[in-house]
Amino acid sequence: MSNRQLHLNVNLLHSGVYPSAWRLPESDPKAFFDLGHFVRVAKIAERGKLDAIFLADTPAITDRIDYRPFFSLEPTIILASVAAATSHVGLIGTVSTSFNEPFNIARRFASLDHASGGRAGWNAVTTADAASSRNFGLDGPLDHKARYDRAKEFTEVVKALWDSWEDDAFVGDKASGRFVDTSKVHPINHRGPHYTVAGPLNVPRSPQGRPITVQAGGSDDGRDLAAAHADAVFTLAQSIEEGAAYARDLRARAAAYGRPGDSIVILPGLATVIGSSEAEAKRRQDELWSRVPVEYSLSRLAGTLHIDPAQLDLDKPLPDPLPLPINANHTMFSGTLALARRGNLTVRELLRALGGGVGHRIIVGTPEQIADDIAAWFNAGAADGFNLMPDVLPTGLETFVDTVVPILQKRGLFRHEYAGTTLRDHFGLPRPPSRYATPARSVARA
Repeated sequence: MSNRQLHLNVNLLHSGVYPSAWRLPESDPKAFFDLGHFVRVAKIAERGKLDAIFLADTPAITDRIDYRPFFSLEPTIILASVAAATSHVGLIGTVSTSFNEPFNIARRFASLDHASGGRAGWNAVTTADAASSRNFGLDGPLDHKARYDRAKEFTEVVKALWDSWEDDAFVGDKASGRFVDTSKVHPINHRGPHYTVAGPLNVPRSPQGRPITVQAGGSDDGRDLAAAHADAVFTLAQSIEEGAAYARDLRARAAAYGRPGDSIVILPGLATVIGSSEAEAKRRQDELWSRVPVEYSLSRLAGTLHIDPAQLDLDKPLPDPLPLPINANHTMFSGTLALARRGNLTVRELLRALGGGVGHRIIVGTPEQIADDIAAWFNAGAADGFNLMPDVLPTGLETFVDTVVPILQKRGLFRHEYAGTTLRDHFGLPRPPSRYATPARSVARA
């Protein structure tokens, strides 16, 4: 346990995780479509030696854009711009398996890995909302099992394409005139229920061999996909007990796939509101909460639970029972319901606990309290680190980097300097060999 390294990403949610973050005096309402904003936040993350920036995405307008910013610019375009302005921080972007083709995604992230010197990560998600489906010629989302069946095959094809060039396939020998050793470039000849892909990729093997694969689903199908393919998981847990149980389950599933139990970096989401005193932090929380319209919060909560907002009474607990929606985001539904039931919260109390739509765990306090909380989860094995979601960006991240990171470093939990240059280096994960390389070739290169 003493050799474990804490990992910290920042989930770059436009102006911040609170729906009202854009309304604070220090915020820029145009940040969500300003590349400069993303670069500024990434530079702060790199100054703090964070592992990576993480970009969520939805290929549609699914939120109340009359109330708050939304996901707009395409993630890999943002990350390519950030790559040019940084040197170490990892670059993780969300791209759906539901509305793309494996070859395009393999090529896009291999290209980003080359452009960044080995810092790319792909967050592979399925997409369940109707608005996105309609943007891709469908009347509604595929059912849950079908989405994950496609996602498993999609991810396997992407990884095979990343492996289709052996490490030394590119020769570029001017004297001999030999450009590529074609014996080391392999068609994948995949034929499956959902995809037929010949390969090989038209991009030489990238610096990490394979870009990092991240998964963000908490359902049974999502956990199985993560256990089979993920290098890191972005999850939701509201208590150490929930986090530890999730970690045990995921590591057991990984072992069943023949993977080491510690081969997946588990990163629950953590929203932070930081003040120099506990009272100051609570005042900041109150300011943010007071600017979130109740009708917006109710709409978000009803959407998460897949019920009509009219079923929610602000001064009563959630309706009981609330069945798990068959074709929805199981992670957010289960996490929200568990939080409400555990504290027997009224809807009004639940909305505040969720920050008006945050969904993930929120901690409000001093830098020492934040550091204590992170250390407690880490030491209990409930997390390998966190996907941080500062209340306001960039100021909330600046405060975390300047006040919480030094405490974690002093306690020996977090790095003082980057130990390497790739995202695999930051996560402490090995560079995988190409599946097409013979053992003799692999030994010779080792």
